[in-house]
Amino acid sequence: MAFVDRAITCVACGQPFTFTASEQELFASRGFTNEPKRCANCRAQRRASQGGDASGVGSVQREMFEVTCAGCGGIARVPFEPKGVKPVYCNTCYQQNRGY
Repeated sequence: MAFVDRAITCVACGQPFTFTASEQELFASRGFTNEPKRCANCRAQRRASQGGDASGVGSVQREMFEVTCAGCGGIARVPFEPKGVKPVYCNTCYQQNRGY
């Protein structure tokens, strides 16, 4: 399929922007079927207003809990509060105990 640059009007600011052929190819490779409705600046502003930063990465840090690894006895940092019912492993011991 041949992609060509297309002019689109941003629904947020009303300014025209170009949906480039390379962006269209990227969208298609990721299985996206809808074209963008907002220009890059408005997309970045929308992400920022929804708790993310301009790069799309969330700015809210997850609370991490430090526990003793059940495998090696070292410190493991996990994104949940262990209840003591199941063993908790550091990344290294977890990978070894996965069975893969």
